Amino acid sequence: MKRRVYFIEGDGIGREVWAAGRPVLDRAVELAFGDGRGFEWVELLAGKKAFEATGSYLPQETLDTLKTADLAMKGPLETPVGKGFRSLNVTMRQTLDLFACIRPIQYFKGIESPVKHPERVNMVIFRENTEDVYAGIEWQAGSPEARKLISFLRDEMGANVDEQSGIGIKPMTAKGSKRLIRKAIQFALDQRRESVTMAHKGNIMKFTEGAFRNWGYELAAEEFSGVVVREGEECCPPGRVVLQDRIADAMFQEVLIRPEKYDVIATPNLNGDYLSDALAAQVGGLGLAPGVNMSSDLAFFEPTHGTAPTIEGKDLANPGSLILSGALMLEHVGWNEAARKIRSAVELAISEGRVTVDLAGQMAKAKQVGCAEFGQILLANLEKV
Repeated sequence: MKRRVYFIEGDGIGREVWAAGRPVLDRAVELAFGDGRGFEWVELLAGKKAFEATGSYLPQETLDTLKTADLAMKGPLETPVGKGFRSLNVTMRQTLDLFACIRPIQYFKGIESPVKHPERVNMVIFRENTEDVYAGIEWQAGSPEARKLISFLRDEMGANVDEQSGIGIKPMTAKGSKRLIRKAIQFALDQRRESVTMAHKGNIMKFTEGAFRNWGYELAAEEFSGVVVREGEECCPPGRVVLQDRIADAMFQEVLIRPEKYDVIATPNLNGDYLSDALAAQVGGLGLAPGVNMSSDLAFFEPTHGTAPTIEGKDLANPGSLILSGALMLEHVGWNEAARKIRSAVELAISEGRVTVDLAGQMAKAKQVGCAEFGQILLANLEKV
C-alpha cells in the first residue's frame, strides 16, 4: 500500500515549495482512500545541497539509485547562463534516458489570462528530451575544439562557417523521434483524444526536424495502421486519431487563435521547451504548469518553473506546479480520486481569489497569500471537495 518516491528538494525556491506541497499530496491520498496507502518519501541529493554535503552537484549515488527507481519527484535545479556547469536537468534526462517530457496544459477557472479564451486550451505536450541542441554537443568560440571542427566543415565539407563561431551539433535520430511520437500517439488513443500534431521546423532544417516529421508518419504507417489516419485522409470513425504536422512558428499562432483545434502535440526538444512555456502563459503561467520526464521504467515528476533566486526565502513562490505534478504522479499510479481532489482544491482556492503573487497580479480582486499559506489553504480545501 506504500509507494516509494525518491525526491530531490532542489535549489532556490525548492525547499519552500516542497514544504508547502508535500503535505497536500499525502493528505489527498489519506482523504481519498483511508486504507493505509500512501507514499514513502526518500530524499536524494542534487544541486547546491548535494555540493555542500558531498562536493558534487550530482552524486553518482543519486544517479545509481534513480536507475533502479520507478517513481521520483524533484524541485527546480539551478543552471548558470553562459558559464559554469552544464544543466543538471539535461544531464539526468540523458543519463537516465528520460526521453519524453510530458506537460499537460489546461485552464483553471478564475485565472484572468492575457488571452480572450484560455478555457479553450486543453493540450498535452510531448517533448523529445534527449536529442536536438539540448544534447549539449557544443564548443566555445575560439576554442581548439571549435577551430578544429570549423576547419573540417570548411575544408572538407564546403560549409560556410565563420572561423570565429561558437559551434554546436543538433543530433536527431529515427529511434529518438519515433519513440517520442509513439508515446504521444498511444496517449491520444488511450485518452480518446482526436489528434496528434507534430510541430517542427522541417522547412528549414530538412534532415533533422524535417526527418522528425517524416519518421512520425513512417511510424504511424508501420505500427498504427487503421487506427491513426493522416490529415486529409477519410476520417474519422470513433477511436481513431488524426496525425498531422505544423511548422513550428505557425504552430505558435495556431495555439493562440485556434487552441481548440489541438489535443496532443509532439515536438523535438527545443520547440517543446518554447511551446510548453508559451502555452502555460496562456492559462496563468508556470506556477500552475506540471510536468513529468519519463523513460521506459522511471517516471520523474517536476514543476516546470525555475529556481527563482530573486524570491528565494521570501515566501512568495507558488507551490502549485509541484503539487499538480504530484497529481500527475497520483494518476500515474492509478490513484485518480486523490488527483481529482487536488485539482478541485486548487480550483477552489483560485475561485476564492486566495493565491500567490504570480497569480494575484493577473486577478483583479485576488488576495495575495504566501507560499506556506497557499499550501495550508489547499489542505483545508481538500476537506471540502
